Amino acid sequence: MPDKPKTKPQRKLRTYQTSLGFYDQAVAAPSMKAALEAWGASSNLFHQGVAKETDDPDVVAATMASPGVVLRRPVGSDDPFTENAQLPTDLADDEAKPKRRPKRKPKAESKKRPVRTAHKISRKADDEAARKAAAAFEKEERRREAERRKEEAAHAKARARRDKAVAAAEAALEEARRVHAARIEAIEAERAAIDERAEAEQTRWDKQRRKLEDALRRARE
Repeated sequence: MPDKPKTKPQRKLRTYQTSLGFYDQAVAAPSMKAALEAWGASSNLFHQGVAKETDDPDVVAATMASPGVVLRRPVGSDDPFTENAQLPTDLADDEAKPKRRPKRKPKAESKKRPVRTAHKISRKADDEAARKAAAAFEKEERRREAERRKEEAAHAKARARRDKAVAAAEAALEEARRVHAARIEAIEAERAAIDERAEAEQTRWDKQRRKLEDALRRARE
């Protein structure tokens, strides 16, 4: 039987959270580096102490439903994370008021079931959810990469058009300079010819004038 093609192992996703500007932000990613890239951070927010991995069940559930997508909520609030969070309208009041702490949800009473069976079911469900989340994250990564390639192609096309226009303008300028230089050369040649003719005429006239003046002087004697 032919060997089955090897599939690329999927990375386990974790939920990371930070605060940037007016929003708390969260994302499901396989690593801190991937989270920073998704946030568009220019520095390591984890080293700065403003980003962390979170195990809040509500935040984890929201991010795992949309792996790789950055979710937001107004900073300091306990609102649910969403993809299109509204900008807070009471920023000034919020600065004057103490920050509210997220309400802790009471722990749900665990249903009675055999410990071993419950553990197996929970682990199987977690593995299945992790696989789905990892696949969704990789799909989102491919989408972002396709968008980047599309933007790069558009930029390259625009750059090629610009280079072509610049080359055409430079060629037109060079041709205009050549025509101008040729015309100036022709004018200078015509001017030299006129000067030569004028000099010849002046020489002829000087000879004729002297001859006529001599004749006039002899006539008066």
